[in-house]
Amino acid sequence: MRISPALRFFAWLSFLAEVIIIGTGGAVRLTGSGLGCDQWPLCTPDSLVPTAAQGIHGIIEYGNRMMTGVVGIFALAVLFLVLFAAGRMRAVAPALIFAIGGVVVAIGAYAALNALGRSDVGSVVMSVVLLVAVLAGMAYSLAKTRVRRDLHVLAWVVLVGVMAQAVVGGSAVLTELNPFIVGFHYASSLALVCVTAAFLVRMNAEPGDRALAVPRGYAVLVHVTSLVLAVTIAFGVLTTGNGPHSGDRYVQRDGFDATLLAHVHSWPGYALLALALVITALAWIRRLPTRAWATVFLAVLIVQIGVGVWQANAALPPLLVGIHMVLAALSAAAYVAVVLRLKAPVASRLPRGEHFPHAG
Repeated sequence: MRISPALRFFAWLSFLAEVIIIGTGGAVRLTGSGLGCDQWPLCTPDSLVPTAAQGIHGIIEYGNRMMTGVVGIFALAVLFLVLFAAGRMRAVAPALIFAIGGVVVAIGAYAALNALGRSDVGSVVMSVVLLVAVLAGMAYSLAKTRVRRDLHVLAWVVLVGVMAQAVVGGSAVLTELNPFIVGFHYASSLALVCVTAAFLVRMNAEPGDRALAVPRGYAVLVHVTSLVLAVTIAFGVLTTGNGPHSGDRYVQRDGFDATLLAHVHSWPGYALLALALVITALAWIRRLPTRAWATVFLAVLIVQIGVGVWQANAALPPLLVGIHMVLAALSAAAYVAVVLRLKAPVASRLPRGEHFPHAG
């Protein structure tokens, strides 16, 4: 399967858009605009777009909703380009049928229920219909795929994830910014950044069977570090969720001590830094294929920790908190590249003639 320039272009746009939407989502929360549009998918009960009554908060919140549309368009473009590269219009046509059919049925169901005064039920039905249509299209597409299944799976996951994210975002609004839903919304956005990063790495890799290209002990260390990274992010989400930036000035968060959580969050963070130093040092000493991305990860992590310490000592200024959120996504994306570089195509030549014959 040939990777076209257009596919490369939109794959990068998709990754950048996923990073940017974390920034715009952070802006919604950090400016207290979480309920700038207090309805979903409409902004108000009578308007799709914000009105003068919503003021700047409505514009900020609606801007983030519009960014979701941009992310979805790029994800859809990547998927269609992958399908076209694999099977031309024979592969694209079924996906279009599922997509168009799902949109028509979903909009029709929402319009009918909205006319009956049940826009809340209509929102749920519309979301379910769209997700079912996309999942059906994904199942059909993957069943027919014969080449580059890795790229097909990743492209479909991003599209489904974007749609699910829209539903989660709507749920956050309808539950008046429930802290756990808001936290999950951020975590799942970060996961989509990682998936788009994985697509970029795999897009530039040779297809075919892959084998472990590093010592097994090193691979185990990298995977253990992945768990520490996940724990660090989880405590970061909990810490932010109980801090002063609730997303709306009338929404109060409780249940956890934010000061205590900030200290707990720092423990796995510093452990992560130590592990990153070890991984990077070993990669350069042994000249492993992970050395470039391990260095990038270490650099981003150092900056992220620096911003985290700065924001904690400066009483959590919104700008620094937002930068910290985006850096968390970038560090996770860089680490995805590290993990994917643990393996190489079976026929690849390893540094210094080394061979680690652990297929997988």
